[in-house]
Amino acid sequence: MRARAGGGRGKKKVAVIFGTRPEAIKLAPVVLELRRTPGICTRVCVTAQHRSMLDQVLKDFALRPDTDLDLMRPDQTLAGLTAGALQALDAYLAREKPDLVLAQGDTTTVLCAALASFYRRVPFGHVEAGLRSGDLRAPWPEEANRVLATRIAALHFAPTAGARANLLAEGVPPASIFVTGNTVIDAMFLALRRIAGSRPAVPGLPESVLGGRLVLITGHRRENFGEGFESICRAVAALAARFPAVRFVYPVHLNPNVLAPVRRILGGPAGLSNVHLIEPLSYLPFVRLMQASTLILTDSGGVQEEAPSLGKPVLVMREVTERPEAVQAGTVRLVGSGKARIVAAVSKLLTDEAEFHKMARAHNPYGDGKSAGRIVRHCLRFLK
Repeated sequence: MRARAGGGRGKKKVAVIFGTRPEAIKLAPVVLELRRTPGICTRVCVTAQHRSMLDQVLKDFALRPDTDLDLMRPDQTLAGLTAGALQALDAYLAREKPDLVLAQGDTTTVLCAALASFYRRVPFGHVEAGLRSGDLRAPWPEEANRVLATRIAALHFAPTAGARANLLAEGVPPASIFVTGNTVIDAMFLALRRIAGSRPAVPGLPESVLGGRLVLITGHRRENFGEGFESICRAVAALAARFPAVRFVYPVHLNPNVLAPVRRILGGPAGLSNVHLIEPLSYLPFVRLMQASTLILTDSGGVQEEAPSLGKPVLVMREVTERPEAVQAGTVRLVGSGKARIVAAVSKLLTDEAEFHKMARAHNPYGDGKSAGRIVRHCLRFLK
């Protein structure tokens, strides 16, 4: 564990805890807003649940953690990570003694931050509260993590009115729920301003690829491990063969359950020349890649929220989503992980201009880029 000393006399102390790449992206605007706010002493603690991908985002947003618990271990089980994170966060809170803890989303880090805060009698604020798929097995274990965190939280920062309705249906006191929008839109707008003049390179990808038709693929969900990823890879291979003029770009997640089928089916000597398997990207190049894409095939939650602001249709390789607003708005369509459905849906968007534009022009329901400011204002009122 690494920690930096320092404090703020007379100020209220807010500890922001995160551990994964998506959490870092979504909490970076909140941390930056807290640090600009008088009367607040901000502390950033990372569990490093995703070490290398987390570090990329910290660099992109120039964030330096005050405490790095460095919990990632090879072949770590969920139970092992949970036990280690809970113990480490309990010790951290005992030393730091914050007035409020903030965490975001639905990871193991969030669950442990909520539980450690409860044990230390520290109020816990949940950013991106109220998302529900209604199925504890999908996404797994994220749905359980966010449901359990809700029972502990004192402040619930719901991104949408639908998320607020979910919380009210579960008996959460209305006065503790605040609809703020999603901070991922804040992060993306920050990134767009950063890349507007610099045009960062996309490592592993020739610049010429960014100028033509491009399908961006991301995938990492545990419920797709095994046959799900096998089927996804076969679908991408079939699409690449059917559309040789289209580039299929896949920044491959580092989890072996993802890497193995992707490399076996899409890589190696038998790989198609228009399939580009690249390393996971830091946030700024990834935003540029989203900008350059024609459409996006994903199982990621954050991409479902970001891409509509860029006018990109999103096909989600899941059977359910805890983000129904984008489906209702027409920016997102669920296609599952089956080969036939994926191939049919992507082919439709690549060949039917009217269908493509109908999705590309739909409204983004997730925010206006001012969510972090709303969250910090509610935190200030609570702390006073």
